[in-house]
Amino acid sequence: MQFSQLVSQLGQVESSSLTAHPDRDPEIAGVAAIDVAVPHQISYIEGEKFIKYLDSTAASALILPDRPELQAQADQRGIAWVSSRDPRRGFALAIAAFYTPYHPSPGIHPTAVVDPSAKLGKDVTLSAHVVIQAGVTLEDGVCIHPNVVVYPQAHIGAGTVLHANCTIQERVQIGRDCVIHSGAVIGAEGFGFVPTREGWEKMQQSGHVVLEDRVEIGCNAAVDRPAVGETRIGHDTKLDNMVHIGHGCQIGWGVAIAGQTGLAGGVTIGNRAILAGQVGVANQAHIGDGATLTAQAGVLHNVAPGEVVSGSPAVPYKIYLKVSAIYSRLPEMYDIIRRLKRSA
Repeated sequence: MQFSQLVSQLGQVESSSLTAHPDRDPEIAGVAAIDVAVPHQISYIEGEKFIKYLDSTAASALILPDRPELQAQADQRGIAWVSSRDPRRGFALAIAAFYTPYHPSPGIHPTAVVDPSAKLGKDVTLSAHVVIQAGVTLEDGVCIHPNVVVYPQAHIGAGTVLHANCTIQERVQIGRDCVIHSGAVIGAEGFGFVPTREGWEKMQQSGHVVLEDRVEIGCNAAVDRPAVGETRIGHDTKLDNMVHIGHGCQIGWGVAIAGQTGLAGGVTIGNRAILAGQVGVANQAHIGDGATLTAQAGVLHNVAPGEVVSGSPAVPYKIYLKVSAIYSRLPEMYDIIRRLKRSA
């Protein structure tokens, strides 16, 4: 499509103002990172480390931040550009203009097994070897890829996509426009055992899991149900691959949780918090609204709203930086102590 057509599409979705170069209108055939882009592709610049590529990129068009010096540089190189308050979001919209994820046509494959008591809405897709058990409700436009099993009494909201080989266990409630990726298990038993003299007594997990609208769960993630009550994930929250959400956790809306993070039972997380990769959160801890837990943080206690913590055990980020600086000097400090002991 022409660059001007793409800019028009971006402007229809992005609420912030877009400003495009008035003269250049190249043909755009795809998208690419700025350091590998070729002619007829569009890329973007976000952050100082990418500015250096403006001198060498072969991209025909760029999405730039609202910085006149970068726009002038693009003009000098003959590159078409559009400015945006959020270039990365603009690039995401550009990708969507050229790429549509695979979505099979609605219909029920001959090998799918559907209990007669299940309720199916309009335009539902059930692929090969899908199993839909008793009392399940699938709302309009649900798309289920091969080998998915949905246990009894589960409810799947309109437009939700279940990718191949994921499992939705009993009484799980999934909202509208959610995405559950391959290998994920939603609603499995929480880790509930009572110690006795004879060994571990199993505590049955009679609760259920609730995913609100537009939740996305990554590959091989697990969201466990509790002994009683519910495990809940708020709307627009995103979980990366191999994330574990323990029984009874309550996660707010707009939360982002990166890969290999694990939450023990009963953890609560406020709205729009961010948990980076390999974070661990102890039982019953509370993470406040807007808090950030950096990679590999080990959180044993509550984290205040808006606070940034690092390290294990986790401490405020400013303290962590000071501790890290001291840590790098430990060999030197140890040598000084040894010399002092010898001279004493």
